[in-house]
Amino acid sequence: MPSHAGPYYIGLMSGTSTDGVDGVLANFQQAERPSIIAAASLPFPDTLRAEFLALNHPAHNELERSALAGIQLANLYADVVHQLLRDSGLRSKQVSAIGAHGQTVRHAPDAGYTVQINAPAHLAERTGIAVVADFRSRDIAAGGQGAPLVPIVHQALFAASGKNRVVLNLGGIANVTVLSADGKVLGFDTGPANVLLDTWIQEKKGCAYDRDGQWAASGNVNTALLDLLLASEPWLDVAPPKSTGRHLFNAQWLQARLEQANNRPNDADIQATLQAFTARTVALALARYAPDTQEVIVCGGGALNKSLMAHLAAELPCPVRSSETLGVPVQLVEALAFAWLAHAWDHGVAGGLPAVTGAREPRILGCKYPA
Repeated sequence: MPSHAGPYYIGLMSGTSTDGVDGVLANFQQAERPSIIAAASLPFPDTLRAEFLALNHPAHNELERSALAGIQLANLYADVVHQLLRDSGLRSKQVSAIGAHGQTVRHAPDAGYTVQINAPAHLAERTGIAVVADFRSRDIAAGGQGAPLVPIVHQALFAASGKNRVVLNLGGIANVTVLSADGKVLGFDTGPANVLLDTWIQEKKGCAYDRDGQWAASGNVNTALLDLLLASEPWLDVAPPKSTGRHLFNAQWLQARLEQANNRPNDADIQATLQAFTARTVALALARYAPDTQEVIVCGGGALNKSLMAHLAAELPCPVRSSETLGVPVQLVEALAFAWLAHAWDHGVAGGLPAVTGAREPRILGCKYPA
């Protein structure tokens, strides 16, 4: 049994990479620095992953399909929760709430909406634990981007007095939290992290992802294609606050640019160039908006990609290290963030930062489904 009395919260995250669910059970006795008691992950079944990817675009009967996918996701979430309870020795009644993000399939803050497929009522029924969900829509209603939401948690976990530090999350999309030495916080998406790399290797090799970046490392960066990728996307020049997703950076986006390329590279060189594109867009964003950065802390699945991490180290003019070196496993930072946001909801704490999302004022984020 855990040695402390809690309160305990669970965070669940399934991100743009659309590969599975990460969950943490955390003790918030020290709310400013919660400790992870247990962690668990489950992959998406192939059929559910394919359905989520299809639902990123207009599809036949998509309302019913979205509802059914949400129930399947809630069942997978519940399996992760039950694993966390078994591993921690806690009972459901000892957990204050679950923060469940849902699976983003549409994100259009400029049009006033974002869509995360979820079924929080089903999750509350299956676990006997209150669920906080729908975190992004209130920030968008207040004029914000609804993303990224984790900078306030990055600040709590990783801010260092007197140091200009950046937290870089490499999920499907790359986003940064700029933690200035004077206490100011800025955050925004920089572009693709793994989404294009995963898309290309899935298409050409049938692999879910490029383990350790081995395929990218086997190729050579094509500078002409890299320049084309950088020059052809206007979103990259948009000033923060800004956010993006699979609705922009997807197979169609990539194919359109490959068709524009002269002397199209071979497949491995394209993978190497996509990896360089991720690293370069991060480096350009930091040079433009955080030129005084002294250290970059990397989290998310991309932090496990040795080739990508080496490429980032070569692109950035400051030390680069993983969040693991600061005590938080790279794949658990975002799940911990949604446990933090559920705790914030319970305590009336605003979860968004207007300087990050562009909202008019801070807002308490999410809706709660009682146990």
